Amino acid sequence: MALTFEVDPAFDRELRDGITALWVDVSNAGGAVGFVPPVTGDEVRPELVKHLAGMAEGRTHLVVGRDEDGAVAATAFLTHNTHRLMRHWIGVYTVMVHPRHQGKGYGRALMAATADAALGLDGIDAIRLTCRGGTGADRFYASCGYKEVGRVPNAIRVDEGDYRDDVIMLLPLFRP
Repeated sequence: MALTFEVDPAFDRELRDGITALWVDVSNAGGAVGFVPPVTGDEVRPELVKHLAGMAEGRTHLVVGRDEDGAVAATAFLTHNTHRLMRHWIGVYTVMVHPRHQGKGYGRALMAATADAALGLDGIDAIRLTCRGGTGADRFYASCGYKEVGRVPNAIRVDEGDYRDDVIMLLPLFRP
C-alpha cells in the first residue's frame, strides 16, 4: 500500500508526536538525520521546534507521508533560502522514512512528493540538500535525479575518529 502525502498539514499534538517518534526510530535505526543513536524524544523535540518555528514564520513547509493506518511514516521539510540572491532554490531537510517501511519505494515517493511541493512554490527553480557521506544516501538521492555538486571532506564528526563527508546535492526543477 502506498503512502498518502500532504503538504503543510494542520499541526497538532498527534502530528508532533508522530514526527518525534519517527525521528527517534529513524535515528536509532542508524538513519543520518542529525543524531547518533541512541536518541530519545526529549533530544529530538528541540530540533523539531526549530522546524516548527520556520513553519510558523512561513519559511518552512512540511511534506508528511502517512501509512494505511494514518501513522506518520515519512517526512521532509522544505526551507526557503533567506539570502536575497539565492531565493530561487529551496533546501530539503530531515528526510525520513520509517525503518519498517524501508525497501517499499516510499523514499522515492517522498522525494517525488517533495519535488512536487517545491514546484508549487513561486520562484523555486531547484532543491538543494546535504547528506552524510558513507551512508549510501548520496546514491539514493542520485537515483531520484539529484546531482552531486559539492563535497566537504570530513565535515561531519559522527564519533571520535569517525569523520564523514558532507555531500551537497541539487535537483533542478523544470516547469512545463
